[in-house]
Amino acid sequence: MPDTTNPYPVSVATVEAAARILRGVVTRTPLLENPEVNDRLGGRLLIKAENMQRTGAFKIRGAYTCISHLDAGQKAKGVIAYSSGNHAQGVALAARLLGTDALIVMPSDVPPAKMQATRALGAEIETFDRDTQNSDEVVERLRAQTGRTVVPPSADPHVLAGAGTVATEILEQAAALDATPDAVLVPCGGGGLTAATAVVMHTLSPRTQVYAVEPALFDDTRRSLAAGKRVGNPKGLRTICDAIMTPIPNAVTFPINLDLLAGGLVASDDEVRAAMRFAFEHYKIVVEPGAAVGIAAILDGRIDITGKTVATVVTGGNVDPARFCNLIEQNR
Repeated sequence: MPDTTNPYPVSVATVEAAARILRGVVTRTPLLENPEVNDRLGGRLLIKAENMQRTGAFKIRGAYTCISHLDAGQKAKGVIAYSSGNHAQGVALAARLLGTDALIVMPSDVPPAKMQATRALGAEIETFDRDTQNSDEVVERLRAQTGRTVVPPSADPHVLAGAGTVATEILEQAAALDATPDAVLVPCGGGGLTAATAVVMHTLSPRTQVYAVEPALFDDTRRSLAAGKRVGNPKGLRTICDAIMTPIPNAVTFPINLDLLAGGLVASDDEVRAAMRFAFEHYKIVVEPGAAVGIAAILDGRIDITGKTVATVVTGGNVDPARFCNLIEQNR
């Protein structure tokens, strides 16, 4: 039942309901802290390690929550989703666990390892050219042909509720460390995790500021926040942060982010490579490029951590070993 006291499609009540659905299904990932890093930065850095989640990313939280609400007839016809990788694997696994099947629409330039991992979970894949085709149009055409139910990466109340469980866990785990985050930095593609985090923090920890963090060439949310309306990215650009290479902020999540975010930050590809290397060296974790933008923004002083507690979500770790090694060795 929707929470009538909340103006947004996600609330703490719906997040708590999602947490009950997800209990025993998803991993309660750790909130990592390194005292030596804190001494170096002059503040406390807390890393929510969703790279340790099932399928290697936070997306299973929203996908499973959404698909769990389908009726028997919808499950019989299957689900369809657009994804550049992590949502694809989350949907594929959730569909398998819940007794249905998945068709995933993916850009043709997605790293092969992500396509292979998605197929290994039982999903069928349809590719498209992200420079000449619109993902929403491809999904709608296939939905009409197959009768499948769409599981959006972020523009769905149940998906948002599942994503919001990351934020409630951050607050619970930070409290166990005798900490309250002054800020939370969220890697931002479509803006779903960012929006859900903003709603949770606004309700449960109002003094905690939430920032969207994006690749420097794909800062559509940052520029949209400044403009007060949705602004798209130019076509034809590329970044190593393939998981958050979105064309324009999501129409469902952007109004939430416009209302509640403290701002938007960016990180260059070189800064992301350095952040991936930093996370591996100091926290012993493998972070995919798009998931490292929050760490990069902190290391490069885009937000002041001195005397503060700042958390960031490492949203995933789905990167091919050879590519990971190549990326962290560049620009040393």
